[in-house]
Amino acid sequence: MAPLNFGFLMIQYQVIDVAGPLDILSCSSKELMTSLAAAGLPGASEMVDKAIDIKFHHIGETMDPVQMTGGLKVVPTTTCDTCPPLDFLLVGGPDPTKYVLPDRFAEFIRQHVKAGGHLFTTCTGGLAIAPSGVLDGRTATTNHGVLEVAKKVAPKVNWVEKQWVEDGKIWTSGGACAGMDMMAHWLIKNYGMELAKMTFYGLDFEPRDIEGNRVLPQQHGAGINGNNPFSV
Repeated sequence: MAPLNFGFLMIQYQVIDVAGPLDILSCSSKELMTSLAAAGLPGASEMVDKAIDIKFHHIGETMDPVQMTGGLKVVPTTTCDTCPPLDFLLVGGPDPTKYVLPDRFAEFIRQHVKAGGHLFTTCTGGLAIAPSGVLDGRTATTNHGVLEVAKKVAPKVNWVEKQWVEDGKIWTSGGACAGMDMMAHWLIKNYGMELAKMTFYGLDFEPRDIEGNRVLPQQHGAGINGNNPFSV
């Protein structure tokens, strides 16, 4: 089976909106698990066949670096014109008071959805992509601080205040950390709890479910079944 092609649209996003979900995927990848197994990390060899075979693409309008939050500049790996067909596309959240979605990005998103690709948004990413029209008639969320703005800007979308929303192949989350929770849920749903638990432990990450409750027992203090991070 060919690797999954997973793209990140390089709007001027808040770094954690993309870095959080990206690291969950990267730490669940076949490439990393193979390296960890070769280094003799306990439990890694059993995860190699369960891990995600995935390639990442960071998509700009051009190949020029893009200024993100905190002074971080990120260099695209491809452009809208050269990007291979994607299985998944994630759009992080920009400053909602300044950002305007370029026509080229809007068209790229529409083409991706029309082709049957999956779409994720984190934080204000839902509001940012609304002008593309791909959320019209769907239930979605965005950063809860801008929900009322979203309802005025994109009234054809059924905006709701939830941690994340899954509407067919389009998933939207309500904030940066909610985006990590959303991706954690997607990982568990598609690749199983065993791989997910190793990923979460490696990141020292305790994901929440859609109601805001911990998915796993607490890692700190009481621990997970004593000191074993790979036991339920």
